[in-house]
Amino acid sequence: MSYPKLNLVSHKLCPFVQRARIVLAEKQIPHEIEYIDLSRKPGWFLRISPLGKVPVLCVDGQPLFESSVIAEFLDEISPGSLHPDDALLKAHNRSWIEFASATLATVASFYRAADEQAFQHATTSLRTRFEQLEAELGKVPWFNGAEFSIVDAAFAPLFRYFEVFEPYVTKNFFEYLPKVNRWRASLAARASVRNAVVDDYHERLKLFLAGLDSELSRLIAASDKKFETVVSK
Repeated sequence: MSYPKLNLVSHKLCPFVQRARIVLAEKQIPHEIEYIDLSRKPGWFLRISPLGKVPVLCVDGQPLFESSVIAEFLDEISPGSLHPDDALLKAHNRSWIEFASATLATVASFYRAADEQAFQHATTSLRTRFEQLEAELGKVPWFNGAEFSIVDAAFAPLFRYFEVFEPYVTKNFFEYLPKVNRWRASLAARASVRNAVVDDYHERLKLFLAGLDSELSRLIAASDKKFETVVSK
């Protein structure tokens, strides 16, 4: 099949970029990746990204932005679909993709929480989100049961954060949530999900988290001495 020239403008830690990369891998779509430093956004990037965010997918030079839009476009230009055929179920999936995006915002409030009170509030909020997911999930391994879909691609980067968080916090976010736990494990084992990040992603993320003036950064430093100097800066 013939595809347009696709260039995905990315950042090595962005969970929304990971969504696009998972869909690209699932649909086996040829593409190139260009990483940028979001702390020093190049002028050309700001000209093609009205919101100043990644991912941006350049399609024969025409930029598309927002991960949900990019995922839908990639699904539409390639054989088959990562959406259910039924219109209502498809809309239901899209609703839960929005839930995933809202939960990613809660994840950010968790790792950026400046003090213990804000940290505990974000912890409780995340647990509530995962309890809602547990109530929604039917038969796993995937959100819709037997078929991997775009909603799975939306949640996979969110769950990946907890591979880094869990050694440093006492809260078990997924305790007594068997369906969420099975779903997490299935996602973590899938090739498209594993390969959606750079090889040193976990160390990069830990370094980023340790550099924040946050409750989590202090927990990381207390547990892992090599990050003490990062936190103290």
